[in-house]
Amino acid sequence: MKHQARKRFGQHFLVDESITDGIVRAVNPRAADNVVEIGPGLSALTRPLLDKLDCLKVVEIDRDLAARLRGQYPPERLQVTEADVLTVDFSGFGPALRVVGNLPYNISSPLLFHLMAWADQVRDQHFMLQREVIDRMVACPGDADYGRLSVMLQSRYDMEKLFDVPPEAFDPPPRVVSAVVRMIPLPDSRPRARSDKALSETVAKAFAQRRKMLRRGLGDWTPLVPWQQLGIPETARAEELSVQQFIALADVLHEAGVVG
Repeated sequence: MKHQARKRFGQHFLVDESITDGIVRAVNPRAADNVVEIGPGLSALTRPLLDKLDCLKVVEIDRDLAARLRGQYPPERLQVTEADVLTVDFSGFGPALRVVGNLPYNISSPLLFHLMAWADQVRDQHFMLQREVIDRMVACPGDADYGRLSVMLQSRYDMEKLFDVPPEAFDPPPRVVSAVVRMIPLPDSRPRARSDKALSETVAKAFAQRRKMLRRGLGDWTPLVPWQQLGIPETARAEELSVQQFIALADVLHEAGVVG
């Protein structure tokens, strides 16, 4: 029986095997790897992954699809977590996680932020997303796409856009072009803010009025910032600051007690 895609779950099922093969080659799984697939759907990626793996873990919100998966594969090969992925505690999946998936576009940004909490136990992540989102993820300072998503994810991951995926690779086809991204958590030696919460608050406020110069956009926080010491020009806008400059700015504001 054909499964009807459900709009509320943002379902677009991958049907192009050449794209599936490209994703599996990018992941390059080994039999004993600890892999979690988000949104397995109709098993387009699940099947070829299981051809390479001893066991695969999946997270599926759709009750009918979860039941179908349990009927197709034995539990020792496929462990199905039936849940909204935004509520899932990934610490329960164990160490050295490799996370993959064709992510629902309607929750892509919240999900990427959700997964940051477990970056320490993640080996890598390979996701298919709306191309526009991936362009924002990998954008450089000064780019039009550079924003809050860029800074927060780049503070935690090394990211690479791998290839585009056309709408006709899906059923039903989405109205946008998709792409595949590789995300590798940065090591403990990376530049780190003293407070993750302070960095998040600082970046959010800085980009809330991205057209304004930072000196105006930060409002009451502005007098607390040693601009010259941080190497930030008086005319700078949020989109011009590097991740390291945002970390330094967040540390100053954290020490002043206004964030984090």
